[in-house]
Amino acid sequence: LRASAKFKKSARTVGDVLGKYHPHGDIACYEAMVLMAQPFSYRYPLVDGQGNWGAPDDPKSFAAMRYTESRLSKYSELLLSELGQGTADWVPNFDGTLQEPKMLPARLPNILLNGT
Repeated sequence: LRASAKFKKSARTVGDVLGKYHPHGDIACYEAMVLMAQPFSYRYPLVDGQGNWGAPDDPKSFAAMRYTESRLSKYSELLLSELGQGTADWVPNFDGTLQEPKMLPARLPNILLNGT
């Protein structure tokens, strides 16, 4: 996913994450994605969402993942921009079929900008 890409169904993104990197439950994965898309949860959202992502007075009122679409925000692209430049160590994923970064290098201090 990229900020300039077309929106993709959130269910597809969650499925890709579960299948490739984190096989631990679609609900937890989707709720984390929802938080990253809500402009009232993060100062600089990491996910650009389309559809019902909840409301400030009821953040859990978001639609099911089959009804929402998403892509990375420009801010998150900036966070990931140094990933392919040899600045991170890579380790095998949970089943050894793919490589994933051990830690994400970041051009911006996300914890300072978005909080914990």
